[in-house]
Amino acid sequence: MHKNKPTFLNLNRRSLLMGTGAIAASGLLPRGLLAQEPISVAGIYTVPVEQQWVSRIHKAAEAAKADGQITYTFSENTANTDYPRVMREYAEGGAKLIVGEIFGVEQEAREVVLDYPDTAFLLGSSFMPDPDYPNLAVFDNYIQDASYLSGIIAGAMSQSGNIGMVGGFPIPEVNRLMNAFMAGVREVKPDATFQVSFIGSWFDPPKAKETAFAMIENGADLLYAERFGVSDAAQEKGVLAIGNVIDTQSEYPETVVASAIWHFEPTLQAALSAISAGEFKADNYGVYSFMKEGGCSLAPLGTFEGKVPAEAMQMVEEKEAAIKAGEFTVEIDDSEPTSS
Repeated sequence: MHKNKPTFLNLNRRSLLMGTGAIAASGLLPRGLLAQEPISVAGIYTVPVEQQWVSRIHKAAEAAKADGQITYTFSENTANTDYPRVMREYAEGGAKLIVGEIFGVEQEAREVVLDYPDTAFLLGSSFMPDPDYPNLAVFDNYIQDASYLSGIIAGAMSQSGNIGMVGGFPIPEVNRLMNAFMAGVREVKPDATFQVSFIGSWFDPPKAKETAFAMIENGADLLYAERFGVSDAAQEKGVLAIGNVIDTQSEYPETVVASAIWHFEPTLQAALSAISAGEFKADNYGVYSFMKEGGCSLAPLGTFEGKVPAEAMQMVEEKEAAIKAGEFTVEIDDSEPTSS
């Protein structure tokens, strides 16, 4: 970004978002955090904490609270128009770290950030960090690694090679996951075709379901479920689905083959470590969503264990190992995917 304050587009995002971490689960927490008083953390979410995207942030915060690292309070269903006010209330209330998403209020949120230089802000954003806002670090769910691996499985499980993909909006964080998934599919089915559609909503299961039905009618035998409602259509019509962000295999045991899971724990732990060391600054925390950082993974196959072709699973294992070793990089392609 430039030195002058940027004019941000109102992307009208996250009206309702998508709906563990290895670090928290293993107990390998930064020693400095364990020796200090809990850090006061406040979460501000524009949707219920049960929803896909926000649920991952909330889960990581609850785990840190249970470990005694933080105190944690949160507000959900916060309208974009109220977001700056809630930010101010938490900052004035003594929160040391405020987490949330500002996709629909980029400029307004930055005006608040400047008024509270002693508060650390870790906020989901489409923009990169700006030194003019030194106490604002940004993140997004860069889980393209896991999405790519789920695509390999999808390509192996689709008989027709006709795959339907239903997304919310064609924005960077959605586009990059869809493109990575498509790249994975092409590893095993180079001639695969894709039906791509965006429903213009973050939460409209009936519309997503109807869109998925149309794709099935048009020959799709596997669906990429970026939105809620898609797996319901797949289940009703007897086709397969690939999940996104959260693991829904237990809800759709005969439908959801695999899911790309986002783990927010590494992102939160990095922020807490920086605060503890007095080193929190404007930075891109999106990198902590990468697989090599423990920020994403493939969900267990569950009822599909042993049903995915062995050759595909071997490829998944080899690619996963290469990704974690830094020997293979999944392309980050934020361009809008199209039917092909």
